[in-house]
Amino acid sequence: MARDYYEILGVSRNADKEEIKSSYRRLARKYHPDVNKEAGAEDRFKEINRAYEVLSEPEMRDRYDRFGEAGVAAGAGAGFQDFGDIGGFADIFENLFNNFAGGVAGGQSQRRRNGPVRGDDLRLDLKLDFREAVFGGEKEIRISHLETCEVCSGSGAKPGTRPRTCSTCTGSGQVRRVTRTPFGSFTQVSACPTCNGTGQMIEEKCETCEGKGAHQVTKKLKITIPAGVDNGTRLRISAEGDAGQRNGPPGDLYVYLFVNEDAEFKRDGIDILSEIKISYLQAILGSRIEINTVDGPVEQTIAPGTQPNIVLTLENHGVPRLGNPVSRGNHLVTVLVDIPTKLTSEEKELLDKLAKIRGDRTGKGGRDGFLGNLFQR
Repeated sequence: MARDYYEILGVSRNADKEEIKSSYRRLARKYHPDVNKEAGAEDRFKEINRAYEVLSEPEMRDRYDRFGEAGVAAGAGAGFQDFGDIGGFADIFENLFNNFAGGVAGGQSQRRRNGPVRGDDLRLDLKLDFREAVFGGEKEIRISHLETCEVCSGSGAKPGTRPRTCSTCTGSGQVRRVTRTPFGSFTQVSACPTCNGTGQMIEEKCETCEGKGAHQVTKKLKITIPAGVDNGTRLRISAEGDAGQRNGPPGDLYVYLFVNEDAEFKRDGIDILSEIKISYLQAILGSRIEINTVDGPVEQTIAPGTQPNIVLTLENHGVPRLGNPVSRGNHLVTVLVDIPTKLTSEEKELLDKLAKIRGDRTGKGGRDGFLGNLFQR
């Protein structure tokens, strides 16, 4: 399965456009083939460009969030972006040393650890029957996730009490240690060991959630499966991940879809493939037959003289296009001709007569004529 585009750019799923662009520029400079000569750098650069191509466009990003890679598969392939997107070749070298020089000082921009924290995203794998994937519909799922404790409203403190400010870090969630060396002073910042970086201490814990502010809950959800999904399609169910900490927003639930194989139908993109077997007489004389489709039986004419392995096309009986269910693929049916291995004496006599007639008309006699080679003993 392809890597997650947010993971490739190193941003969260609720990152804004500027944050995505900033991360893209930084990574593009680092892995640009003219700068980075390491093995795999060019492939990584292409991967970064593809991720930015999708996430920088609101419409494509929305489709990717809803359906994953399958929702944007029809887009342009990964390739080199124009240098203007990353500030030009000169801009790459200009920032290489600036970023290095500011490495240690960058700690000042870290977010306070005692602020709201978004909850974790969750993943659920869901299996679908072939027709469920074709037509979509509602599906009931069962998930287990963290929900904010209703008794303490997520504070983790016993009702009637409140967390107090940590005396070690005075509520910052961080402690600093200064080390002096002959080359100067260095400041090391780490999470406060007393409050684990929360900035608060709970003296009396909530009995319901044991001071965690959230507890595990199992619930049922009804989700809508869009028509035309396929293996690996990803659906995002907003705010159904784990609860956030300190009034942070909940994460999302990502449902990855996997389609069970069908005994009769196979899928090729948005086309459906199947086979049908007819008798040799039907192939020779022609007939009307019923062909099973995902929409039900469909009558089809078999033309006289139909050859084995010919493919019949049933238009608009394929898979709806993901995101545009009005547009459907076709159902392609391969015709197999059933040649009997044994004949009754009456059948053999009739076919011998036919072979002689066909032989006379073609200038060939007996079994060397029409059907002569089909029933050789």
